[in-house]
Amino acid sequence: MKFGVGQALTRKEDDPLIRGAGHYVADLAPADVGHAVVVRSPHAHACFSIADVRRARDMPGIRAILTFEDIADLGLMPCVVGVPGQKMIVPPCPVLAHDEVFHVGDAVAFVVADTLDQARDAAEAIAIEWEPRPHVIGAEAAFAEGAPLVWPDRPGNLAFEVTFGESDDTKAAFASAAHVTTLKLVNQRLVTNYLDTRGVIAEHDAARDHYTLTLGSQGSHAIRDIIGKQVLKIAPDKMRVITPDVGGGFGTKLFAYREYALAAVAAKKTGKPVKWIADRTEHFLGDTQGRDNITTARLALDSGGRFLALDVDTIADMGAYLSTYAPYIPYIGAAMLPGVYDIPACFIRVRAAYTNTVPVDAYRGAGRPEASYVIERLVDAAARQISVAPDELRRRNFIRPDQMPYRTPTGKTYDTGEFAEQMLRAQDVAGWGGFEGRAAAAREHGRLRGIGIATYIEACGGNGPDTATISLEKDGRIKLHVGTQTTGQGHDTAYSQIIADHLSVPPESVRMLQGDTAQIATGTGTGGSSSIPAGGNSVAMAATQLADQLKDIAADALEASPRDLEFADGMLRVAGTDRAISFADLAAHPKATPDKLRAADAFTPTAPTYPNGTHIAEIEVDEGTGHTTLVNYVVIDDFGVSLNPLLIEGQVHGGAVQGIGQALMENTVYDSDSGQLLTASLMDYALPRAADMPSFVFETRNVPCKVNPLGVKGAGEAGAIGSCPAVINAIIDALWRAYGIDRIDMPATPERVWCAIDSAKRGKITCS
Repeated sequence: MKFGVGQALTRKEDDPLIRGAGHYVADLAPADVGHAVVVRSPHAHACFSIADVRRARDMPGIRAILTFEDIADLGLMPCVVGVPGQKMIVPPCPVLAHDEVFHVGDAVAFVVADTLDQARDAAEAIAIEWEPRPHVIGAEAAFAEGAPLVWPDRPGNLAFEVTFGESDDTKAAFASAAHVTTLKLVNQRLVTNYLDTRGVIAEHDAARDHYTLTLGSQGSHAIRDIIGKQVLKIAPDKMRVITPDVGGGFGTKLFAYREYALAAVAAKKTGKPVKWIADRTEHFLGDTQGRDNITTARLALDSGGRFLALDVDTIADMGAYLSTYAPYIPYIGAAMLPGVYDIPACFIRVRAAYTNTVPVDAYRGAGRPEASYVIERLVDAAARQISVAPDELRRRNFIRPDQMPYRTPTGKTYDTGEFAEQMLRAQDVAGWGGFEGRAAAAREHGRLRGIGIATYIEACGGNGPDTATISLEKDGRIKLHVGTQTTGQGHDTAYSQIIADHLSVPPESVRMLQGDTAQIATGTGTGGSSSIPAGGNSVAMAATQLADQLKDIAADALEASPRDLEFADGMLRVAGTDRAISFADLAAHPKATPDKLRAADAFTPTAPTYPNGTHIAEIEVDEGTGHTTLVNYVVIDDFGVSLNPLLIEGQVHGGAVQGIGQALMENTVYDSDSGQLLTASLMDYALPRAADMPSFVFETRNVPCKVNPLGVKGAGEAGAIGSCPAVINAIIDALWRAYGIDRIDMPATPERVWCAIDSAKRGKITCS
């Protein structure tokens, strides 16, 4: 099929975006809209009182100033998931802080004015008296004896503790082991940096007492249900949430935030629309952050290099509050720690800490990159210690295809996977066998060359249901309403290809509508690489139904059996003849009732999908500066079925770049003494640029998934999962060959790499 599944179609949605014709929240401006700013805490922990707001309220152009007293009747910002088997005590997170703040950036007041400058002036005029309180930064410090408590009712700053696996079996395996490898790892905190910062436009219809929120999100329905039902305490039909174009989400735009409720309250109070758009530093201080784990991992091996057991202890920094899905992130990550290896026993403990920092929640991969980083770094360390090549040690311990379905000690059941064959293909493409020669040539020029490998697996694609409704319009075009939300992935193109498989129409004949709770019945939005595994299967099933219904109408029009009809070029025809009816004429046929021209379905996944792959990174380190250059990067992935190779490659490139950014440069730094975020702008927080990246080599080696009709596995997070360990393993490989350096933490900045080399040369530590 020219336009169907498997074809490398270019994205049809890109043209208006490239021409600057997109419609993002910041582009929209209803008549007489008010502009809002948030007054935020400058302290990590403090009690406060607002001494005077009257002067600010009397300033020119001020429409409203909201403090806690104005929103005291609202519900708290909720954490909507817990950890199975754990009784969660969720700290109160009011829409505006009452008399105490718990991190720099905590929201204290909301100011609305005719112009943004007027709102900023009034925000600065609000008199606030602060009484700083003791604070704690970092999960290890939070668990230290005598550490200041973030919440008085949470002894030791412990948010929750959860374990996986069998402790006794794991202890026995370690007791019998011929070798044990131990490694402590830091997976640093990250700030999500998408193209467009968050924003919201709130409107209130007083006659209907109805709210409309226009905001950039990864799913309108979830925002409506949390902000409307749980915070504003209104029925779902009293709020409409619309999501226009979105320039990246990466998990962080899934969540409900305070500003959405504040804008709604202010719109009702003023009787006029209210618009709030975060500036970039406000994004650093107000949006959830990602990762931030410290892990001690141990791997037990027998004398033949076979894995016997895995023991992992992770502490995860939650920040000051539990964000929307926060507790679930380290939990789902821990379940994937055995990776692609046949490890008979494991015991994993996760402890989550409260700290006086911005809350942490899902960020691209959501726990799975953290798990992959642990096991892949640990396997490489074990290979060095027992003098076995890292690829050989993996090969000895991979789960074999004949073991599928395979249940891990953490309770995950892998349905398919050919890990050894996939890694072999990646090695062939990367020129693994010729690396020693390339390393020797680099050494002659004063550069250290290393090669690193990471073999990953993740659990994803389990969200849903996402309603897909497909209809034939009077003009012969196809309209699709779908509950997922594109944030740049190319859903319009992908879904059009699925429809083309069933109705044989070109992509331009399909019009997709998304992100509007008034037009789409249900939707879990986009997260966890679920859009195609959940939403795509909904589209396929609805398209199948509509195809059958249209054949029934065409059979009457053409006086033929439905079995003899075929779709071709936007029409139905009797196979082998020139008798045909166009879609437009079909829609006008007397039997074409609205219910016959429309079909809907909502696929609910029964189990996750398990995409997997191999990343190989080859790097060079400049000894004089510590600068790392990526000279080759190969990814071989198993995504079950490739719906569109171009879209998949774009997703893998983007995810890999985010992982490489974490490996080499990104780092969120708080000052432990003051609690201030030192990296609160793009002047201080490094992001990867095109010049930092290699030319990626990407292939798929697919094994169809068995848990959904399309056989697809999620692809959106994969690049971010395999890249961190591959790059760090490559850097350590280079440093180990030259100086016996066997560990370095992310980010492996030039300073850190240079210090490691200098320390090895001098035999002492010269810098931190």
